[in-house]
Amino acid sequence: MTYVDDRLEAGTTVLDCDSHLMEPLDWLEAYADAATRTKLRELTFTGGGPADAEMVRQCWARRNDPEETARLAADVVGGPKGYFAFGAMDPGERHQALDQLGFAGQLVFSTFAPNQFNNTGDFDLLYGGAAAHNRGMADFCADDDRLLPVAYVPLDDAVRAATCLDDALATGAAAVWVPHGVPAAVSPTHPAYDPFWARLAEAGVPALLHFGGMGSTQMALSYHNNGRDPGHDFVGGGENVRSKDFLNVHHDAENLLSCLVLDGIFEQFPELRLGVIELGAGWVPNLLDGLDHAKRAFGRNEPELAKLRLDPSDYVRRQVRFNPWHFEDVGRLTDWCGPDLFLFASDWPHPEGGRDPLAEFQASFDRVEAGPVTRRRFYHDNLAWLLGRSA
Repeated sequence: MTYVDDRLEAGTTVLDCDSHLMEPLDWLEAYADAATRTKLRELTFTGGGPADAEMVRQCWARRNDPEETARLAADVVGGPKGYFAFGAMDPGERHQALDQLGFAGQLVFSTFAPNQFNNTGDFDLLYGGAAAHNRGMADFCADDDRLLPVAYVPLDDAVRAATCLDDALATGAAAVWVPHGVPAAVSPTHPAYDPFWARLAEAGVPALLHFGGMGSTQMALSYHNNGRDPGHDFVGGGENVRSKDFLNVHHDAENLLSCLVLDGIFEQFPELRLGVIELGAGWVPNLLDGLDHAKRAFGRNEPELAKLRLDPSDYVRRQVRFNPWHFEDVGRLTDWCGPDLFLFASDWPHPEGGRDPLAEFQASFDRVEAGPVTRRRFYHDNLAWLLGRSA
């Protein structure tokens, strides 16, 4: 019996909007061209718990130990997470892990690889690294139709971003992860980026914002300089996310999403679809109200707002979907916002996804007596729509 069959009603089909590859040490180099390969940083694990290069080597070598591999394969759901998980690094193992999980499909993001080429100031490295990343993600997912590769396209340069996007689409990317950090000079809603958004809309491939994504995941460090014991983050890395940071992680993504709405990108490109992944969803009701208040308050003085033919919240409902944390009250969120906005995710094999997310989400739906249509949309239809597939 699969994890899905054990937790949900018979016949339920589940699509997972967030899973990850845990990269081997030389994974990105294997897909990089010669010029990029010489510039790539080493794979590092800052913020990822107690990981180091030797541990990753041992996890990769474990595949040659039949007894240990069989032990991990016997219980994917209850077994270890991160690099230790069966299927975290090897595509053949991932196929078997999915058989046990029972998901009909899952988007697959990288974990640490973008740190090897981001934030260097070298655009040749940035876009060469992104191209290598996208080839690698396509290759990891190539032999199983349930694995849906997520490409990564930096927005630092509008022309190069458009070229990188075309190359990513040519690899068969199911979705495109775009960074949501504060732009250095020009907003991604600047007309220079219109070809980028137009190409995504034309291709029917969604853009995704994801935890990290060059957005801030921490409060200003000065808030942590409080003369008190900081403890560890909840995955043990010491540099990742603590309680105060948790309240901050969605802010940069919310800012970019608001700009996409208020600057008219969704008005201009009605076929463009956006997913907001691993950034929680408890903030969404306030966002919907706030966008509409902003148009009412400033619409007479800002010409771009006057061009919006819908209420700003209606663009979000029409074109955006959100992934709640496993511990959030998705039943109450669907009561407030309707059943069309939210997506299931496992975050597998990251520990942040929880040990039993299906049980937590089901309990939340049970509390509000959600019907089968609401649950089907959350577990399947909303992601099918985001990916341009039939529900």
